[in-house]
Amino acid sequence: MYQDEQEDTTIYKVVVNHEEQYSIWSIEKENPLGWKDVGKSGLKSECLEYIKEVWTDMKPLSLRQKMSTIT
Repeated sequence: MYQDEQEDTTIYKVVVNHEEQYSIWSIEKENPLGWKDVGKSGLKSECLEYIKEVWTDMKPLSLRQKMSTIT
């Protein structure tokens, strides 16, 4: 059986950085520098579905703030 055919049973957590960009990280690993937990964990598909629901604007926070001052 190929590795990509095996079921991924890893438990992940959703993390976010200061620019409000989301990612997933193995729950067994320490968060990368600059990333914090958002309180959601589970299988990869569950975490990605959560990100899909909450991360509706892919632009970094600093860009969104800059754009809001331009009228």
